[in-house]
Amino acid sequence: MTVKKVDTHQHFWNLDIVEYSWLVPEYGPLYRTFGPQELEPQLKEAGIDLTVLVQSANSYDDTNYMLMQADRFDWIGAVIGWLPLWNPREVARMLDNKYMKHPKFRGMRHLIHEEQDPDWVVWPMVVEGLKQLQERKLIFEVVAVYPNHLKHVPTLAEKLPDLTLIIDHLAKPPIKDKVMDAWADQLAAAARYPNVYAKISGLNTAADWTTWSASDLKPYIDFAIEQFGADRLMFGSDWPVCILAGDYRKVWLETNKALSGCSAAEIDAILGGTAMKVYRIGE
Repeated sequence: MTVKKVDTHQHFWNLDIVEYSWLVPEYGPLYRTFGPQELEPQLKEAGIDLTVLVQSANSYDDTNYMLMQADRFDWIGAVIGWLPLWNPREVARMLDNKYMKHPKFRGMRHLIHEEQDPDWVVWPMVVEGLKQLQERKLIFEVVAVYPNHLKHVPTLAEKLPDLTLIIDHLAKPPIKDKVMDAWADQLAAAARYPNVYAKISGLNTAADWTTWSASDLKPYIDFAIEQFGADRLMFGSDWPVCILAGDYRKVWLETNKALSGCSAAEIDAILGGTAMKVYRIGE
C-alpha cells in the first residue's frame, strides 16, 4: 500500500483580509498575498498528496480564512488555527461552538516568539487554556524557537501528558553556525516524552540562505531521528517562508537527500505516515 505524502507545514496569507502584525515590508518577497493556486502546482511537482495548513496570525480572522480555504481545496488535509490560550473559557466556547464542528480543524498554535516574555507558554492561565485542547484530543504546535522556548516543552509535556505537542521546525537549530550542543540537549529532553512530536521543517532558513544543502541539514535531521524515531517526525516545507532561502522544489529534494540512509519504512513515516496518524487526516 502506497503511503500518502504529506507536507505538514505550509501557510497562506491574504493581506487584503487578515492582519499579520509581524509581516512588514522588510520581509521582502514574503510581503504579499500567498494562496492555494500558487502552491498547488508545486505540490503536484513534488508528488505531495496532502498538506497541513498552519496559523500565521494570532487571530480568529486568520483561522477562519484558513478553514475557508480547507473547504475549497481537498488537498488541505488539516488546519492548525489559533485561540486565546490565556482565556480558557473563551477557548472552550470557541472550540465547542465553532471550531470542533469543522471536519479539518485539528488544533492550534500561538506565535509565542512574538511575545515579550519568553516564558509566556508556561504561564498558569496559558496552561489552563492548553488543558481545553487536551480534553478535546486536539494538538498544540509549539513555535519553540531555540534557545528561548524549546526548554519549556518538557514542562508542558509533564503538565499535560495527554496533549499532543508538536515542535515546529525542530525548534530552529543553529545550523548556520554548525553547532548542536545546547540545542541537542534540549531536543533530547523534549523527545523523552511520548506525547511530543517534531517537524523536519523550516531548516533551510536556519542555515546559510545562499549556500545550504542537504549536507548542512543532515546532522540535525539524523539527531532528531535518533531521539524521536521516524514515527514521531514529519516533513514540512514551511512554504512560503522557505522562499527566503530557495524554493519549494529545493526544500523537498534536499530533505529527501538528507534522509538517505534511512529505511524505506522510516522515510514513509517522515514523509507522510506519521502525519496521517497524528493529524487524523481523512477522519
